[in-house]
Amino acid sequence: MKTGFVAVFFVIFILSYSFTNVSAQTFQVETVAEDLEVPWAIAFSPDGRIFVTERVGKLRVIEDGVLNPEPVKIFDVGFGEGGLLGIALDPNFEENHYLYLYYTYNNFLSTFNKVARFTESDNKLSEEKILLDKIPGASYHDGGRIKFGPDGKLYITTGEAGIVANAQDLNSLGGKILRINSNGSIPNDNPFPNSPVYSLGHRNPQGLDWDPITGKLVISEHGPSGERGFAHDEVNVIESGKNYGWPEVIGDETDPKYQSPLLHTGTETWAPSGAVFYNSKNIPEWENKYFIATLRGNHLRMLDLELEENKVLSSKALFAGEFGRLRDASIGPDGNLYLLTSNRDGRGSPAPNDDRILRVIPLLTQTPEDLLSPLKQFSIGILPIDVKCRMGFELLLKITTGTPACVTPSTVDKLISYGWGTRPN
Repeated sequence: MKTGFVAVFFVIFILSYSFTNVSAQTFQVETVAEDLEVPWAIAFSPDGRIFVTERVGKLRVIEDGVLNPEPVKIFDVGFGEGGLLGIALDPNFEENHYLYLYYTYNNFLSTFNKVARFTESDNKLSEEKILLDKIPGASYHDGGRIKFGPDGKLYITTGEAGIVANAQDLNSLGGKILRINSNGSIPNDNPFPNSPVYSLGHRNPQGLDWDPITGKLVISEHGPSGERGFAHDEVNVIESGKNYGWPEVIGDETDPKYQSPLLHTGTETWAPSGAVFYNSKNIPEWENKYFIATLRGNHLRMLDLELEENKVLSSKALFAGEFGRLRDASIGPDGNLYLLTSNRDGRGSPAPNDDRILRVIPLLTQTPEDLLSPLKQFSIGILPIDVKCRMGFELLLKITTGTPACVTPSTVDKLISYGWGTRPN
């Protein structure tokens, strides 16, 4: 596999479709991969591969539209809500092939989480470097989302591991948003000297992303499940050094020492997980909306936020009950929204092909034959040179195998020059 490819994204092969009408706009939901075991996070490589973590400890890869049956690596991980969780690729992945993971491990009678950096080559990992260790862990409240921010720093969400005092303890890494450099060192402008802590007072945050308009960091976070009542899941706008109040305040409770949430769910439980701003024009009415994958809520939450004044303009549930529990929401390099289901985590009702990676795109006006992926058309007996591509894509044949692929016109010449594919005669 060539590792010097420029940033291109191959069309993902489609296993199945469903059609959904939301707000008078019809959308198509594609199944990109299926039969996964509790997928938790996803990362897109510049060369078109998709890496996905499975909570049970497997790092998987999708290459040329196909889920590789062999894991990239299998980790010995903790149980319950812990496991192999967050993943991020270095902003300079094309040059250094650094891949970052957040995972839970057992150490005798104790459980911890760590953030580690690996070097990836040909779908293998080597050279593990521990960046953060001894993050409090347990069978629940492990946080686990990691993302690089616009400032190039790595942000990490951690849970309080069921010990509520951790959230208010600056000497504990639990119940925090952490911020480090890509080599694990502490940024000079962190709010607390020689500490990775960026904000505190969190229970179990699992989603974070930056508003493309204001640059503000927005997180999703689980509310109490008995310690201080129930529900009251939160969406918070994160500021450096601020305290978000868990377990001292929840919901509408206020105290000048603590930041109030931008939104809380009251007596309704969403169990919010991964979150992303729709920084894309693919579905114009969704542009810059904030999407949250919900677990117990069994829906995708869409929020219209006005963060200059920290207001929620609208809140809407999409795909309610259609795909079950949703663990993550991400935007791919193709500008489309990707969702991970979590129906095999012991709390859902899995369909025969769960768990899945889904992709949401506008409904295309083409015939059913055109909507089949290149590999699907090939598998039912259509010759590679006769495969049809969706509007806006061109057909290439992979040189090494002769199999068809549909790619964007802007990448055709690049792939030919790299020796990856050729135009059909």
